[in-house]
Amino acid sequence: MLIVYSVAKLSNMRAVYFSDFDGSSISLRDVPDAPTPAPGHVLVRVRAAGLNRADLMQARGSYPPPHGYSPDIPGLEFAGEITEIAHGVRGWNVGDRVMAITAGEAQAEFVTIDARLLMRVPENLSFTQAAAIPEAFITAHDAVFTQAQLNDGETLLIHAVGSGVGISALQMAKLRGNIVVGTSRTTDKLDRCKELGLDHGLTTSEGPVFANKVKELTGGANVVLDLVGGNYFPESLAALALKGRIVLVGLTAGRKSEIDLGMTLQKRARVIGTVLRARPIEEKESATRAFAEAFLSAFETGPIKPVIDRTFPAEQAKTAYDYLASNESFGKVVIEF
Repeated sequence: MLIVYSVAKLSNMRAVYFSDFDGSSISLRDVPDAPTPAPGHVLVRVRAAGLNRADLMQARGSYPPPHGYSPDIPGLEFAGEITEIAHGVRGWNVGDRVMAITAGEAQAEFVTIDARLLMRVPENLSFTQAAAIPEAFITAHDAVFTQAQLNDGETLLIHAVGSGVGISALQMAKLRGNIVVGTSRTTDKLDRCKELGLDHGLTTSEGPVFANKVKELTGGANVVLDLVGGNYFPESLAALALKGRIVLVGLTAGRKSEIDLGMTLQKRARVIGTVLRARPIEEKESATRAFAEAFLSAFETGPIKPVIDRTFPAEQAKTAYDYLASNESFGKVVIEF
């Protein structure tokens, strides 16, 4: 027998809101009509929400959410407790502590989510810590292990290794015993990543010139996790070992690059482009389950941890966005409700 749990209907809720898409019109405001879960969904009282570069792009009007999600309310990941369960949901109860990715609207006091995307928050983690996990770790796991198929003993090169996704990939790869090389524009971030197991840190403060050093240190990277794009791509290709794979996740250095097709052929290289947000729910469920089964227990035993740079109360959402845009953060920025 299906049981539907419900809470008192809410007339409104607080949410981070974009009143204009100029990158600066960001505030916390009351919005009408708090969501109601559809069949197969649950309603979650959000306690914390991770901030991502996709949110910055949405604030600037350059990365709108998929159909069905408000462009005015951002947020791709959250942690909180279930307050309502709709028909068709099994295995979850009101009060369960959960975290998940979503295509939007997570930076609000309440969010509805397909129950297939839920993960349990490890008992030793706070909501704030949990909110730093879903987007970064699922993205990193899917890119590095599922798509690029990083194998035991192989070398992983991570660009922007001090970012949320970069740190996530670093920790998971080191737990698997891989050699990890990371690039960053600041030596401070490289030093902090070495405390998390980074084998070799290469600074790109003078520009993306790293291929020769990667080959000298490791013989070449088997997988490159490219969170930067642009003029990093030719060097990434040059840094590859035979049959290497480049998985392209971010484009902070630009959308265009020059490719040496001859080198691509000689190295029998594979270039993989990926995005998580716009995928069908079934693919997101598969990516969520793959990460959870492989690594979620490691958060309980300690080898892996969410790395949070700063937290901000929801009332200071604009300050949080400005801080992430400054590129000074190491790890995740989290907004608390």
